Amino acid sequence: MIVEDEVDIAESMQLFLHNAGYQSVHVDDGREVIAGVKQEKPDLVVMDIMLPGIDGIACTKEIRSFSNVPIIMVTARGEQSDKIKGLALGVDDYVSKPFDIEELMLRIKAVLRRVSGSPSFTQWRIQDDTMQIFFLDKKVKLSTLEFALFNLLFKAPERVYSREQIIELAYSDDRDITDRAIDSHVKNIRRKLRDQGIEYSPIQSVYGAGYAFKADEP
Repeated sequence: MIVEDEVDIAESMQLFLHNAGYQSVHVDDGREVIAGVKQEKPDLVVMDIMLPGIDGIACTKEIRSFSNVPIIMVTARGEQSDKIKGLALGVDDYVSKPFDIEELMLRIKAVLRRVSGSPSFTQWRIQDDTMQIFFLDKKVKLSTLEFALFNLLFKAPERVYSREQIIELAYSDDRDITDRAIDSHVKNIRRKLRDQGIEYSPIQSVYGAGYAFKADEP
């Protein structure tokens, strides 16, 4: 789904998508985005921030209340605050206008590769109702907060989440969570894994960025 009010840009995107073998739909008004996502169920949304009716930030926030569809946000060049807001809401990537259409296509393909299908691992699985994680035949019971963090990362393997994003997405109803608490939950998960004889933790630290779920041992 292309959410863009500039017709020439939207038509250019649709042409490139068509030539790459993708189908697309175009929405040019923020007031039509939510209904469009619910009806079309797109595999990815390219979301411009500046829209008539409702802006892209508000649309993204509403979408995230009911869907994890990948979103690439289009921002005005130099608007760092928009990028930060978008990332905090769970945007998967962003480009700045004016952008190169071929670069956008590469980003679309990369995001679709990263999120295609449900995560499926040979060694790791989770059980939502008991808040347990399993590594082969070994199981580990997590607390509610630990499981929320693990579950968020597990369902988007390789994606790097900042501490701020984890707080926003995994603990949206708990405003007392801090960056230090996130680090503490990760340490507790790793300790519980070691206690069960599991030496490798799939929750990997990404220096200066946050945490990511990486199922394969280094």
